[in-house]
Parts: sequence; structure tokens; C-alpha cells
Amino acid sequence: MVAITLPDGSVRKFEAPVDGTALAASIGPGLAKAALAIVVDGEQKDLAHIIDADARVEIVTGDHEAALELLRHDAAHVMAEAVQELYPGTQVTFGPAIEDGFYYDFYREEPFTPEDLERIEKRMHEIVARNEAITREIWDRDEAIRYFADKGERFKAEHIETLPKDEDISIYRQGAWLDLCTGPHLPATGKLGKAFKLMKLSGAYWRGDARNTQLQRIYGTAWRNEKELKAYLHRLEEAEKRDHRRLGREMDLFHIQEEAAGSIFWHRKGWTLYRACQDYMRRRLEAAGYIEVKTPQLIDRVLWEKSGHWEKFREDMFVVEVDEGEAAAAGNRKMLALKPMNCPGHVQIFRHGIKSYRDLPIRMAEFGACHRNEPSGALHGLMRVRAFLQDDAHIFCTEDQITSETEAFCELLLSIYRDFGFEDVAVKFSDRPEVRAGEDAVWDRAEAALLEATQAAGLEYTLNPGEGAFYGPKLEFVLRDTIGREWQCGTLQVDFVLPERLDAAYVGEDGVKHRPVMLHRAILGSFERFIGVLIEQYAGRFPLWLAPVQAVVATITNDADDYAARVFAALQDAGIRAELDTRPEKINYKVREHSVAKVPVLLVVGAREEADGTVALRRLGGKNQEILALEDVLPTLTEESAPPDARRQGGARP
Repeated sequence: MVAITLPDGSVRKFEAPVDGTALAASIGPGLAKAALAIVVDGEQKDLAHIIDADARVEIVTGDHEAALELLRHDAAHVMAEAVQELYPGTQVTFGPAIEDGFYYDFYREEPFTPEDLERIEKRMHEIVARNEAITREIWDRDEAIRYFADKGERFKAEHIETLPKDEDISIYRQGAWLDLCTGPHLPATGKLGKAFKLMKLSGAYWRGDARNTQLQRIYGTAWRNEKELKAYLHRLEEAEKRDHRRLGREMDLFHIQEEAAGSIFWHRKGWTLYRACQDYMRRRLEAAGYIEVKTPQLIDRVLWEKSGHWEKFREDMFVVEVDEGEAAAAGNRKMLALKPMNCPGHVQIFRHGIKSYRDLPIRMAEFGACHRNEPSGALHGLMRVRAFLQDDAHIFCTEDQITSETEAFCELLLSIYRDFGFEDVAVKFSDRPEVRAGEDAVWDRAEAALLEATQAAGLEYTLNPGEGAFYGPKLEFVLRDTIGREWQCGTLQVDFVLPERLDAAYVGEDGVKHRPVMLHRAILGSFERFIGVLIEQYAGRFPLWLAPVQAVVATITNDADDYAARVFAALQDAGIRAELDTRPEKINYKVREHSVAKVPVLLVVGAREEADGTVALRRLGGKNQEILALEDVLPTLTEESAPPDARRQGGARP
């Protein structure tokens, strides 16, 4: 007798072992038709898997959370079959499912072309239409090596030789085609459906090692249905339009060049945006009781060794060797590191002078310039850089203050995100990583304290196992933008370790020294990355308070130059970031040019406007213009261009 417990708690009993197909059929014909795979005691299996002992079982259908990965893995196999049918002699290597799609790496002397992708995709649809059965077989290791070697599949044969001796050699047969794979897979190619598309080509190396044979990688995407596929392709189109690198060029915000890889050359307009964000953050932090400090860029390795960062992050640090003092006289060179983070420096400020429990909490903030030696291949515009500014802060507090400080921080963070236009924020709770500093008992206290504080703050969260910082558990705050992409920005980390390592202490009410708890926290994270996110969130069409240029005064004819200059001066006097355009160009040309530059407000003036004391106001993206008195425009734009925190205080500009 086999007892199978279903997700609703009901139990089905069978006289003999049963496979997934029969189980689904016993529940209903609709489920049998929709079934793609099963999950047995938390492990995914093919529908053909035999359940021969009591187990908890889920039937995977298209709406199950496991369905997408399953479909994408099968799409990779269908693609590989199509490639080998169309281009005999091509060798296959690996083809996993990935986020939003799949890929397969191939070895072929002749390069694939975009036209080849069209042929392959067409053949994939034919393979789906053939509804080839997909079955799993277990082969003898030597037989499998011999089979793939005889077929000329040297990569597969080599891979099998590296597998543990006690591991099953799992082969999936798909019609007449087969491949080495652990599975699971769909019962037949027809279950894949039509919602897939091949996307692009790139290079790769066998086993990811540049010393090995170069391969060709074909990427694709696959979804449950064509509606989802269409929505995904639309998101890609939107993402392309919003690409911060392209908009950075078009809007003259910044550039990057090889001589300073991973560092940003901020142009005037980009730096204006940068300062608008920084000024806003500085005001919010001051209002929340933070003190701002500044710590050195270069710090001796001795401090990094004490903190534990040298052992953990040495490969990511930029270091310099200098001759200095007695070390130089002895022929030794001192090693300094450009700081990759600010926390050890903040502990040094905390340690300067005696601190009492009455001084806590101390909220110490720094717009700290940091450097990390990111691999050149990982660099990506503003999103991944080597030189960046963090809106970093550390709260030194007692253990009893963790909850109240966490609540206050979360309230501040969510308010700031709303001001920047992000309403959808997810929270992840990351607990102890495998490699960490501190005893388990310390971690137990830190995790319990952060969990209690998170619950007290009323935050819904998901568990992110093993992803905590090396010195403490953390909360990660993930923003979802207007086209559904997620960006991890803010963090809050509870640290009992660093104060101990760096001998930070305060005098308690009992007159005895105690270790403070250190809350590491950031809201924007890297300024560079956050500004990249902002550019893509708004597609360059910033709200007025963030726009580098908030308004342009443009003339219809040069007869209105003097009046335009007076309007421009009035805008500047009101604190509005304005520009004056009196070029002898047609007004339609000016309108198009400033629209491309994403200027939110255009004030057009000519002889009639000068005579009436008015302006023709055009807003970015709008088709109409308003004729308004200048005296009415100024207060309206002044109020609209004020940052959100200033508007909450009655519209006064900071």
C-alpha cells in the first residue's frame, strides 16, 4: 500500500507503486491532461517517476512555481535537437534554464548567424508539433562514454568521465535524439507549447575557462503561454528604450572611457542630478538625527586585518605600497588599501573619546567614496562600477535599541523610496552564510534581534537563506520598477562582531564598559547604481524636482531675446534650474531637440508673449500648450520643482 498526501492534505492510497501520470489521472482527466511533472517530498521528478513509498506529492501544471524552469530546460533540449538536425556534426555541451529563459552551448567550426536562429526556431516548432515522447534511461558509464565518443561528442564524453563513480548516468531520449541530463523533463515535446523565441548569440568557453575551447552560445526565452511571451518581449523593448547608457549619452549626463574603466565622468547635467539626490538625502538624514562624518580613502592594511575585511575582501581591494617612516628605513613598504566600505572608519570615530549609554544611539552617516576591484567583464554602465559613492551609515546602539532603530530606519527608507517614485518594495531576510565571522551563539542573538525588529516594523519578508553579511544577518530591500524589474538597493545589517574586533565600547549605566551593537544601513546603496535605476525607471523623463534642467526658455524669433532673458532671470531667481535658448533656429526644431533631451517644461516666447507678459508653456510628452501669465507660471513651477521633503514643509525650497 502506497499513501500519497496531496497539497490540500488529502491522502490517496494505492495497492501498488504508481507513477505521476496515473496519480494525476486518478484525481481527474483535466489534471492528467495539464500535468507536466511531479514534486515528491520536495524534489522534482518526471511524470513517469514511480512512487513506491508513502510521500507528499504535488502535480506540476503550467501555473505551478516550478513550471517555468521545467519549460525552459525542455526548450533548451528542443533547441539542441533542432541544431543537430539542421547542422550535423555540431557538438552540444550544456543547456540550462536561466532567469527569463535558457541557453545551450555548441561547438561548431562555422559561426551561427541571426538567419540561423530563424531556421532553428522554425525547426523547434516542428519538433514541438511532432510531440516526441521524452523518456529517461540509466546507462552504464563506460557505454555512455563510448557512445558519445563514437558520435564525435567529445565534450559529453569528457564530462561523463569527471562525474562521481557512484552517480547514475542519466540519459533523456527525445524522439530519435538523446542527451546526457539529470532532468526532470516534460513527458513529450508537445507540452512545451509555442511560447518561446531565440534571442541572441554570444561566445562562451568550455567549462567557463578561457583556456579551453571556445563555444557558441544561443540564448532563448520560453514562457507558459504566448501572452506571457509577448509581455516579456514588450518589457525588453521598454528596457532598451530606457537603457541608462543610451539615455546618458542623449541627455549629456555622463560617459565612461577605457582609461578609467569602472569610473564615471559626470557631465554638468548628470552631476546636477547627482547633487539633487545627494542634497535630498542629506536633508532627510539630518532630519532623522544622523550626524555626517568623513573618513580617509587610504587606510593601512592593519585596520582591515583587524576588521576581518582583509581576509574576506582582499582580492576586491585596490592596494598601494608606500615607503614611510621606520618601515622605509628598514627596507619595508607599508601597504594601504583604498576603502571598499566605510564601517571600520566609522568605528574609529566612535572610539575617539569616551562614549556613554546616554550618547546612544549614535547615527553616523557618510557619503563615502568607495573602490572595489570588480572584474572588467562585470562592469556595466552605472550599474556595476569600481568607484562609487555609498549613502552609508552606521547606528551604534544598545541591544535593547535594535527594534526601535530598525523601525525608524524602515519608516525612513520606505518614505525615501516613495519620494523617488518607488511604491513596490520587497524585503528579504538573509541569515548566516557558510563562511562567517563570530560564534554561532552571537549569530543566534543577532538573527533573533533582527527578526524581532522586522516583525515589530510590520514588514512582510521572504527568507533568503545563507545570504547574510560575513559579520551579521541583514535585510535586503528590493525595488520593483515601472516595467517589473527588481533592483536590490537598501540593506540593514545587525553586527555584534565588528565592535568586538575593533574594540568599540561605551560606558553603561552600571559604570562598566559594554560593546555597542552596530547597525550597518544604506538606503540608495551605490549612488551611481541608484541613479542608473532612476534613469531607467523614468526613461529619462524625471519628475521636475530631479530633472537636471527643469525648464528652457526658447524664442520663436530673435526679436523676443530681451524678453526671453527676463523670463529666464525670473526663473533663476525663483530657484528653478533653467536654460535660455535664443538660437536662430525654427521653434519646431528647438521643441524637438529639448524633447529628446527630456526637458520637462518648455516656455516659448515671441512678440505676442512679450506684449502680453505671457509665456506659452509646453510640457514634455504633451501635445498642447498653455498661454499663461508669467506671474502665474513662476509660483506653479516653483512649487512643482521643490523636492518632496520641501513640499511637505509648505513648499519652501531648501
